[in-house]
Amino acid sequence: MHVKKGDSVIVLAGKDKGTVGKILRAFPKENKVLVEGVNAKKVHERGKSKGKGQIIEKNFPIHISNVKLHGKS
Repeated sequence: MHVKKGDSVIVLAGKDKGTVGKILRAFPKENKVLVEGVNAKKVHERGKSKGKGQIIEKNFPIHISNVKLHGKS
């Protein structure tokens, strides 16, 4: 992998193209990285013990070929 956790990267492709973010987690076996504020989706969360459910925004991993190092960390 050409990037690691903590690196500052720029997104090269997809709906978040041009966005700069920090890598929060790397998944080397899947060739994916989790970038802060990129590929956010709304997920319905189930209620916990008789509570109401809610809709939360969650970041999902993107492929490492879609990111490039952006300057120094």
